Amino acid sequence: MKCQISVVSHSPEETAGWGRKLGGLLEAGDVVALIGELGAGKTALAQGIARGLGVPQDTYIASPTFTLINEYRGRVPLYHLDFYRIDHPSECVQLGLEDYLGGAGVALIEWADKIASLLPGDHLAIRLAHMDDTTRRALLCATGDRSAALLRALEKVF
Repeated sequence: MKCQISVVSHSPEETAGWGRKLGGLLEAGDVVALIGELGAGKTALAQGIARGLGVPQDTYIASPTFTLINEYRGRVPLYHLDFYRIDHPSECVQLGLEDYLGGAGVALIEWADKIASLLPGDHLAIRLAHMDDTTRRALLCATGDRSAALLRALEKVF
């Protein structure tokens, strides 16, 4: 996996802001894998991505920790998946994960490291980490041609 962009955020609003930029570039079939410990900024990033995809401002975006999957309408559908409570990747297969990957919408997966073996070969991996109480670092990694194109486009807007 070739990591190409590192971004530092000093607030949840800043994280959501660069998420909006990413969301504006995403297309149907894209898969974004979010990896990071609790409180690392995955949900703030997901909220920004949703807004960049055109999900209305009055739509509340929350991690689907207990429902596992939330679907939102934007310019393309957003499938927001959260696998925090998953113990084994086979549980995701039973949920119909393959229906959400590479389809008519964007799949945004929190705790994607839990299902690494099921991710498509070309996805954008984003590792989020705490630097201090308010600062987070994100490492964006391309795993294929489409995700590399996304990173090149992001470099122009960051």
